[in-house]
Amino acid sequence: MTVRKRKKPTVRRRTHTVKLVPFDAAHYLKSDAAIAEYLNEALRSQDPKFLLVALGDVARARGMSDIARDTGLGRENLYKALSSRANPRIETIFRVAAALGVRFEVRVA
Repeated sequence: MTVRKRKKPTVRRRTHTVKLVPFDAAHYLKSDAAIAEYLNEALRSQDPKFLLVALGDVARARGMSDIARDTGLGRENLYKALSSRANPRIETIFRVAAALGVRFEVRVA
């Protein structure tokens, strides 16, 4: 007499994949107040790279083609100038700020 081993039942597990999308601040910059607060926070951080990225986010929220036209810069050059790896001239930053309708102010700390 032989004893048969029972097969273990096959368990099928459902796998759920979660699709994550990268965060894009430009999607949330709909109002002038939100843009001003975002840029002020970038200035308060005293991180020049964050300021460049924040200006780029605002430019994308407003329309990079329009900002490029208003600054006189090419759209591709504007993307490069407002990346975290860039080191743009201060003139470029002021031109972008003017095209965005914002200005930088100095206050006593």
